[in-house]
Amino acid sequence: MTSPRILIVDDHPLFRRGVRQLIDMDDNMLVAGEASNGADAVRMAAELDLDLILMDLHMAQVDGLEALGQIRGADIDTRIVMLTVSDANEDIVAALRAGADGYLLKDMEPEDLLVHIQQAAKGIMVVSPQLATILADAIGGRRTASVDVLTTLTSRERDILRALAKGRSNKMIARQLAITEGTVKVHVKHLLKKLNLRSRVEAAVWAVNHGAV
Repeated sequence: MTSPRILIVDDHPLFRRGVRQLIDMDDNMLVAGEASNGADAVRMAAELDLDLILMDLHMAQVDGLEALGQIRGADIDTRIVMLTVSDANEDIVAALRAGADGYLLKDMEPEDLLVHIQQAAKGIMVVSPQLATILADAIGGRRTASVDVLTTLTSRERDILRALAKGRSNKMIARQLAITEGTVKVHVKHLLKKLNLRSRVEAAVWAVNHGAV
């Protein structure tokens, strides 16, 4: 099995080195590159065959949120986890709604951070419980679908919603259901429209809160 290839994006060289050393402790993961700004991250995301991008939020030139939007706008499916010092509600919600697959804080213990990176590299959504609560509150603050919408979902859409609630990536869902990643994308798009949500992370939180798992 090929080791997950990871890109580290941060404007502090010392922090990048620390994260690289942490990842190097696991022989099953590989650091494929480093970037010091969002512009380079966007370019490398297109050029390199990556499985995971760990990206800071606040950087000079192109920040993490803008880079995230550009990568998603280019239809690149690489998993992206924000790794930042910011625990501001608006930053968390903005990143996850823009398509981030997780949100981790830099003040985590190294051992805990490594575990979260390992999970993210395997295609599992990584959002700490307190951050999930913030997102759940944000979802509750605007109109979303009621639990009745579950009756309108197809069997396949229910399967995919349950997989999203478990933090599964498109690739993992495709493998589990024996369908293509393209088909998964279409189903996820339809799900978000039915649920009146903007991101797969929001769908995961909604599913858990409404007993859809």
